[in-house]
Amino acid sequence: MAHDHVDSAALLPSKGWGALALLHHRVESALDRELRQHDVTLREYSLLELLAGQHDGPAGHFHMGQVASVVGLSQSATTRLVSRLEERGLLERGICQDDLRGVYSNLTPDGRALLDTAGPSYRRRLYETLSAAAAVPELAPLVRAVSDGGH
Repeated sequence: MAHDHVDSAALLPSKGWGALALLHHRVESALDRELRQHDVTLREYSLLELLAGQHDGPAGHFHMGQVASVVGLSQSATTRLVSRLEERGLLERGICQDDLRGVYSNLTPDGRALLDTAGPSYRRRLYETLSAAAAVPELAPLVRAVSDGGH
């Protein structure tokens, strides 16, 4: 990206929304670039990761609103995202019998394989990006807060 060489942290207030927005942008951009090497976007990966976490036991049920909130899209855009992943053979879906608003989703073996392949590089890039951001005084407190959150 053309702005990588600019010290954008120097342009923002040392506290508050500006620093948070900068950190979010840096992390999201780095992760999206990394995941595109695996032919998946950050939103697609986030959805697959959500499904993987919910499917350790019996199949889970998700309303599109719940999924939309995780991937940061509208319900209609989320439905299109789910359809694309289904077309690519990364997930299967059906309608919940007891709640027609719910979507029954399972990762396919190809979806699990994609997570297994992309996961290590995703985690490595996340660590590298947060480590670099921790060296920026305006971002360091935010990185500590995120890192203390369980990563």
